[in-house]
Amino acid sequence: MHDDRTLVEARLKRVLDERLRPAVYPEAVPLEVAVWHAPGEPVPVAEGLAAEPEPIAVGARWGAPWGTSWFRVTGTVPEAWAGRTVEAILDLGFDENMPGFQCEGLVYRPDGTPVKGLNPRNQWVRIGAPVEGGEEVRLHIEAASNPVILDYHPFLPTQLGDKETAGSDPQYTLTRMDLAVFDETVWQLVIDLEVLGELMAELPVESARRWEILRAVERALDAIDLQDVNATAQAARSRLAEVLATPAAPSAHRVSAVGHAHIDSAWLWPLRETVRKVARTTSNMTALLDDEPDFVFAMSQAQQWAWVKEHRPEVWARVKKAVADGRFVPAGGMWVESDTNMPGSEAMARQFVHGKRFFLDEFGIENEEAWLPDTFGFAAGLPQIIRAAGSKWLLTQKISWSQTNKFPHHTFRWEGIDGTRIFTHFPPVDTYNCSMKGSELAHAARNFKDKGVARHSLAPTGWGDGGGGTTREMVAKAARVRDLEGSATVTWETPRDFFEKAEAEYPEPPVWVGELYLELHRATLTSQAKTKQGNRRSEHLLREAELWAATAAVNAGFPYPYEELDRLWKTVLLHQFHDILPGSSIAWVHREAKATYERVAAELDAVIDAAQRALAGEGSTPLVFNAAPHTRAGVPAGAAGTALVRGATHLSPRPGGGHVLDNGLLRVEIDARGLVVSAYDSTADRETIAPGRAANLLQLHPDFPNMWDAWDVDEFYRNTVTDLTDADEVSPGEDGTSVRIVRSFGASRVTQVLTLPPGERRLVLDTEVDWHETEKFLKLAFPLDVHAERYASETQFGHFHRPTHTNTSWEAAKFEACNHRFVHLEEPGWGVAVVNDSTYGHDVTRTVRTDGDRGTTTTVRVSLLRAPRFPDPETDQGVHRFRHALVPGAGIGDAVREGWRINVPERRVEGAREVAPLVSVDQEAVVITAVKLADDGSGDVVVRFHEAHGGRVRAVLRAGFEVADITVTDLLERPLTDGAAVERDGAGIAVRLRPFELVTLRLRRA
Repeated sequence: MHDDRTLVEARLKRVLDERLRPAVYPEAVPLEVAVWHAPGEPVPVAEGLAAEPEPIAVGARWGAPWGTSWFRVTGTVPEAWAGRTVEAILDLGFDENMPGFQCEGLVYRPDGTPVKGLNPRNQWVRIGAPVEGGEEVRLHIEAASNPVILDYHPFLPTQLGDKETAGSDPQYTLTRMDLAVFDETVWQLVIDLEVLGELMAELPVESARRWEILRAVERALDAIDLQDVNATAQAARSRLAEVLATPAAPSAHRVSAVGHAHIDSAWLWPLRETVRKVARTTSNMTALLDDEPDFVFAMSQAQQWAWVKEHRPEVWARVKKAVADGRFVPAGGMWVESDTNMPGSEAMARQFVHGKRFFLDEFGIENEEAWLPDTFGFAAGLPQIIRAAGSKWLLTQKISWSQTNKFPHHTFRWEGIDGTRIFTHFPPVDTYNCSMKGSELAHAARNFKDKGVARHSLAPTGWGDGGGGTTREMVAKAARVRDLEGSATVTWETPRDFFEKAEAEYPEPPVWVGELYLELHRATLTSQAKTKQGNRRSEHLLREAELWAATAAVNAGFPYPYEELDRLWKTVLLHQFHDILPGSSIAWVHREAKATYERVAAELDAVIDAAQRALAGEGSTPLVFNAAPHTRAGVPAGAAGTALVRGATHLSPRPGGGHVLDNGLLRVEIDARGLVVSAYDSTADRETIAPGRAANLLQLHPDFPNMWDAWDVDEFYRNTVTDLTDADEVSPGEDGTSVRIVRSFGASRVTQVLTLPPGERRLVLDTEVDWHETEKFLKLAFPLDVHAERYASETQFGHFHRPTHTNTSWEAAKFEACNHRFVHLEEPGWGVAVVNDSTYGHDVTRTVRTDGDRGTTTTVRVSLLRAPRFPDPETDQGVHRFRHALVPGAGIGDAVREGWRINVPERRVEGAREVAPLVSVDQEAVVITAVKLADDGSGDVVVRFHEAHGGRVRAVLRAGFEVADITVTDLLERPLTDGAAVERDGAGIAVRLRPFELVTLRLRRA
């Protein structure tokens, strides 16, 4: 037989495009349309419905950027259409390739009842099936004219990302507003042919199945009268029935389809628009659930559920019913789909606390899966947090985006820093926006790396990023491939159903130890510095507020601010969403985030101040409140008292220019360029700075990645570097323990103050940058005379090690990585820490000196600022302040302590009495991360702590009150039957911890 494949395939494409799809709606009449443009921000539904609109014609331009327009469409169903299915076709000016990324709408009935959302792949509203004829139609559309930020030529700088700069030019052209007859037979024929055509294209040319499908498609096309498609569609369908009924092979890959609409809580739209995106999507999905009995939809992010409950109660009622029916499924158990690299220990824990508690309180549903399809890599501390929250599974997809190395598994156990293992799945479909295309299903089957030992994978199915969700076309396609020869089989299932099946068939999968590093989007550790600083500051303020409020509640009857702390925690958790904290959202988002963090700080400072004054009482004695988990200047952790004065620092001129700071423990030489050329550890008789090199070196690189400007930094940025060594000023500081340095470069200016505190082995660097560069990357370098093959990087509830070498492509790919408060590297018996108060990105490299002692120079570089132009063209322009410290002679315990010190400064209050700790611990290796009152209002004290040095330890905790009962709990403060072993030890509580083990205790007061 002659090979006529391309002829038939081309014929199929043209007939679908030019005859069949247009014939789905064979008859149409126009609707009358009027519009009211809401001034300013979106208005309540009742106001939009009541507004008096003006006539508008199809073809007219509408919609200023970020505006809201209320369209009213009216018409009458023709009497001649009686007995037929009729739909309204409402095209606001959609580009079908941009669901979630442009204008959208929510359709209401005149009484305010929501009907469904409108987006580029979902433009229809069912009027009747069948209609009687003569029905009056009146619908209202709340239409959002969100501008297109990520266009066909992506990453072009645009001012559209903020309402303040976007202008007022109309964005869209009203394209179609019709009533139309819906021919379901033609629609079903279109789906039949799409499924078979897509499947056929994925089968081997030599397979009999491919040719069977080709001949069946050819026969179906022969049966269609192209001049009368609607009358001949059923005949064409009958010629496809046999090939559509052939069952799949028993060995076929099995796909669990989960209805899904990944909705970024903010990204190329502001938070307020996400509230409406969620309402549109949930309206669509509840309507689809009513129409499709096999369909199951899952939605993560408790915050988004809370928005529906608060802002759209009429939609919430439909959602609650669908949840009760078991078909609209809360997923993930987190407040938002957060970044997991940068959130601190407690914040990461509270993502699960607040997320899981919302679903438990509202629906009685316990989530056992973490659902993070789009997060930019996963910190090594996460597995035990998932487990401590009562969950046991993890799903993500993003690792498939890695540029260099392909991850070797799709189903595996992920082991965290404490040894906890979590059953993890990466969908081999490689998208969280699966649309049930044959190419996607074939890719999932071919790509699945665990073939031979497992055969189940998951496919999140529906338009996402900007929402939209699953469409009726996707459901129809899934029905055809439920059991179809040549295809993976597809079944709609909940995440729980999938994980239970996957774990049962693959009980001993391979293990991956350590972080799940995404070899992409590394610059999200640096972009939008003020957002990152706001997050870090808020995390520590929340911890302080809980500590002092709990202490004051127990000791002084202070009213514990349960509701205020709950609200503020949720605000901070929201801003840890994986496009807000990483700095990859539009300008509007980060402008609002800055203002939000300022309000959060003011409220928490007020709580802290009130609690401390209640504890200190009225008096004039100077007291130092120490919220850090280590004794500081003689004041115990979590206590208030009189600080000890420790030694003095001497400032003297340096021969050859510059200055010397010396406090007896550390001698620091700062040369005439303002660079640290020596940091001599007097106790260890050891130099810190590599010979011939200088620390406190600011380095400037060009920064123009190949794509994803705010997200990416490509390794070639290192090829060009400018050392900023020219100083405008190097002078003694006013306090006599510091040196002030001023530099100018480009259009920017840096002012630094280097301080050597008395009695302490740390050099503090306060850096102010007035930043006005574009597409540049600013680093702060510390070349250290240390031979180390690995370094420690702090993560949630501990730290883990990364290599300093690049032996393999996996190590080389980690040229920019995340740390929390410290990085630490050491030779046996002596180490160095670099600690920070608000930065995350860094790199560590090593070279061997070719002259002199031929020793090893290990350079730690902190990432300070970037200047990408997309999606915010003014990213990070303005004044920024950073604090870092170089800590020579530091062991890992010193790194932990100094990391806390630089992030949690002492507070000074005048009062009448010292304050004892509410809870204390006798081992420095045990770090208390939370002291609070139980969330249930019982008055119980909750203490969370972990082993922080990476070793085993026996510790004794002591409470500053009489303890009636001790309970080991999970993160949600519920009793654990298999928790850590604790026992009474006199007046204390003894506990044994393995490396990095996390424990939560609930102490009932007598």
